[in-house]
Amino acid sequence: MKTLLSLGHGYSADALARLLIPQGWSVIGTTRNPDKSAHLRAKGIEPLLWPGDIGPALARATHILASAAPDAAGDPFLAAAPQIAQAQVDWVGYLSTTGVYGDHQGAWVDEATALAPASPRGAHRVLAETQWANTGLPVHIFRLAGIYGPGRGPFEKVRDGSARRIIKPGQFFSRTHVDDIAQVLAASMVRPNPGAAYNVCDNEPAPPEDVLSHAAALLGLPDPPEIPFDQAEMTPMARSFYSESKRVRNDRIKDELGVKLLFPTYREGLAALRPTE
Repeated sequence: MKTLLSLGHGYSADALARLLIPQGWSVIGTTRNPDKSAHLRAKGIEPLLWPGDIGPALARATHILASAAPDAAGDPFLAAAPQIAQAQVDWVGYLSTTGVYGDHQGAWVDEATALAPASPRGAHRVLAETQWANTGLPVHIFRLAGIYGPGRGPFEKVRDGSARRIIKPGQFFSRTHVDDIAQVLAASMVRPNPGAAYNVCDNEPAPPEDVLSHAAALLGLPDPPEIPFDQAEMTPMARSFYSESKRVRNDRIKDELGVKLLFPTYREGLAALRPTE
């Protein structure tokens, strides 16, 4: 039986599990919260409390997905469980971020672009990518753009009037629907290429204010108010996202993995998420 060990099981790993379990896969997902064990079991996922002994799970695993957020020391699982590097597995996926490319002032980047993170968070991801690559395992790097999907979208803020269109000329973000992340990972498992890196994003990078305007239009509401970037009240993390502008190419997931995006732009993605009430 094929068994996926999901280290740092979260939103994207959940979407992958929804694809794999109906195909007969076994999925083991780590959690730091014992109270979430029943929630994972209800979805067909075997919970594994972390920190803890992952040796038996490693012995069963044929595939590993790592998606825990790194810190200044890198990936927390590799630091705490060095036996991971001895795992006998067919495929390893590490979920990174397009933030590793840093700021390109709206220009296009692809997987050959030099890594030049502009934030500590991006630097931590570069370190973790390197650590996984150095394990000698069949590692594949997936650099994810901004993730949205069920439960993660702009509609609630647009409906309650709290959404604001922050205007920063020349600002571009790339995005990806969580279901497209799942299908990219599944396609890589079928066509493994250890050492490869893939950008996971849709076809149309766009200014964030355009996405909010489209969400409002889908709800039949007026555009959220505009606020210049330098006047906007934002969390430090939100402001850090605006410090980088780039458009991310996704040709490799289509050309090499044969992926046909379910949601090729934010328009299809938002239409699928639009509230029905």
